[in-house]
Amino acid sequence: MTRGTRARLAALVAGLIALPVLTSPPAAAGDRPARTSATAATTAARATASLPGGGKTVFGRKRFLTAYYGTAATGALGVLGETDPDTAFQRIAKAGKPFLGRTERLLPVYELIVTVADGADYPGTDGDHAHDVLHSRVQAYIDAAHRNGALLLLDLQPGRTDFLTAAKRWEWALQDPWVGLALDPEWRVGPGEFPGQQIGSVRAREINRTAGWLSRLTRDNGLPEKLFVVHQFTDSMVPDIRKVRRRDGLAMVQHVDGFGSPADKLATYRDVAVPRKFTMGFKLFYDEDVPRMRPAQVRRSLPDVRFVSFQ
Repeated sequence: MTRGTRARLAALVAGLIALPVLTSPPAAAGDRPARTSATAATTAARATASLPGGGKTVFGRKRFLTAYYGTAATGALGVLGETDPDTAFQRIAKAGKPFLGRTERLLPVYELIVTVADGADYPGTDGDHAHDVLHSRVQAYIDAAHRNGALLLLDLQPGRTDFLTAAKRWEWALQDPWVGLALDPEWRVGPGEFPGQQIGSVRAREINRTAGWLSRLTRDNGLPEKLFVVHQFTDSMVPDIRKVRRRDGLAMVQHVDGFGSPADKLATYRDVAVPRKFTMGFKLFYDEDVPRMRPAQVRRSLPDVRFVSFQ
């Protein structure tokens, strides 16, 4: 465990990292889009759908992805929510351009936390210590993604709920060709545990079940490849990461999220990264990374990385 990881664990246990707060009440029935089966015309449209900039594979056409991470209408959980989606897009594009090689093309990403973990004081109606943000706010980001030519990545912090159960609640949004899914094991805890009091974890079997469901959804709806991200910064978060199976229709990314000095971050990456199995991602923190790694340093030190997010 690196110094940066130890510091993060100590901060979680001591409560120095703010727990997710209720940014909105759970979506009411009137806020949920109706779930209807796709018509033949809709299915045909999806079958010809391309990703932003063309093509059907996320990392095709020499794409490099850059994201802002957070939830809607608040900066408490990350930089994405500090402003409106259109302004955020401009900032993502500006942050991503310095990472590009001569022949690479930038694909901006909104990484929106849609299921937010809650601490001991917020058990929720079913005791899972997590809540979903308003569907209308998620739809606003879907609309912004299509206006601006970006991907939307739905991030799950499921508390005591398994990832597949949480993911199925967002099926309506994942039917959009430009919407993908991210799993955040830090906030996946067991019975009797509370998000933020310990670093959570998930086994490969649960990841595989979730990825398999999303792969079938993608195939059955004739959608282009979807971004599928697993966040990790300690071995214990996904102890059997090498058992995660690749799935058709998914661009599978292992996203390494440790914060701290460049030496700490690179040590965390070396500890957990499995670049032969996944496309690699890496996170930069505006406040916690001191000094923050610059784009040239990231590309030089981590040549396998093709997706960088900011928090």
